[in-house]
Parts: sequence; C-alpha cells; structure tokens
Amino acid sequence: MMDGGGLELFREFFKEYNIYNIPCGNTGAQMGGWFRKEIKTVADLQGLKFRCGGFAGQVLAKLGVVPQQIPGGDIYPALEKGTIDAAEWIGPYDDQKLGFNKVAKYYYYPGFWEGGPQISLYVNQKQWASLPKEYQTILEDACLYAHAEMQARYDAKNPNALKQLVGAGTQLRPFPNDVMAAAYKAAHELYEETAAKNPKFKKIYEPWKKFREDQLQWFAVAENRYDNFMQQANRNAKAAKK
Repeated sequence: MMDGGGLELFREFFKEYNIYNIPCGNTGAQMGGWFRKEIKTVADLQGLKFRCGGFAGQVLAKLGVVPQQIPGGDIYPALEKGTIDAAEWIGPYDDQKLGFNKVAKYYYYPGFWEGGPQISLYVNQKQWASLPKEYQTILEDACLYAHAEMQARYDAKNPNALKQLVGAGTQLRPFPNDVMAAAYKAAHELYEETAAKNPKFKKIYEPWKKFREDQLQWFAVAENRYDNFMQQANRNAKAAKK
C-alpha cells in the first residue's frame, strides 16, 4: 500500500466514486474469534453460525459456514443466547473489553481473513481538492501518524490482555492445519472467480498477488528465522526457570 503501488491503484479506483482515500491505521493480524465449541476439522464448520461478514464471509461460506452480519454491540447477547455459534471481532485487547470470554470459552487464531487489515480515511474528492495544500499535508501526516500509532498500541496492549483472558479460563486454540488449508484454497478460488468477472478487482488483485509472493519469499528469510528462534529461545528460558 505504502511503497508497492497499492495506494496509487486504490486511489484510481476510489476516484470513480468521488473519494480520496488515506491509509489511517492497522491492527496487525487479528484473532480468529470466539467459539462455543471446538473446531477440530473442516467438518465442524458445517452449519456453523459465525458472525463474520464481507468477503471473509463468502470464503467461509464455501466451507459450510453460515455467515452472520451482526453489529459489535449485539455480538455478546447473540453468543450468550446461542443465536450464533461463534463470532470474530478484533483481538485480545478489544475482545476482552466486550467480555466475549464469558459466553464462549474457545478463542481461535489466527483470523486468516484479516492478516493485516488496513483502515482508511475517506474524504470527498471535491472537498479534498478545495483544501489548501498545507491542510492536505496536515491531514495526510495526521493519518500517517495514526497509521503507525494504532499498530504500536495493539502490539503493546494485546499481550497482557491475552494473558488475562487465558488466566480467566479462556481456551486458546490454533485453527487446525486442514481448516487453514481449506480456507486458503477457498479464498483463492473466490479471488480468481471475482477477478474473472470484475476488471476493477482484477486490476488491483494481480499486482497485489505478485507483491505478496515476493514479500513471503523475503519474510521467509531473516524475519522468519529470527522470529522462530526467539519464540523457541523464550520457551526454553521459561522451561529452565521451572
């Protein structure tokens, strides 16, 4: 988005809708959500009423999930009453404040449909053009600050919130590999189907896909090796203290 041509492509797209878009935040990879029962295989997703909308809902529907469109304030009572079987929101810091752990004990990760969800500020194109250049710069700089600050705050606040949730009885679970693999396959099928029917989607999707492939190759080198080593070293250090 910031240094790979994405922003230019998106601005070209939004211009048709009289919108000037400015990146304005990112949560980092989100959690997969709160479930009333364990998810052990893809079969466990069949008929699951899951609060997860938008494009992600279309992907999960391919796996048998029944996506539910429910606003944030209605998630807790829906989970409590069993109207829905599961719900995703954001991550430990936000989820803890809404008390989802009191009505669903299984907390799954990662939210593979939101591996790095970037938030944007939308400004009316004509109003944007009418602003003095100095004001445009001020607004873009403020958004850039918010973009960095949001990620920093989530990285700082999520660890302690997760510890508190687990300490209160939350059962932390990774999505099984077969679920992740099935979702990956379903997602790319949906991307290709959409690209075949929607030229505007394809124009952004194709260069994004190439950029992601390059990034995955690069992150598999230094970042991946460093992160894996540090995770194991930290576990070993804790085990030695016991």
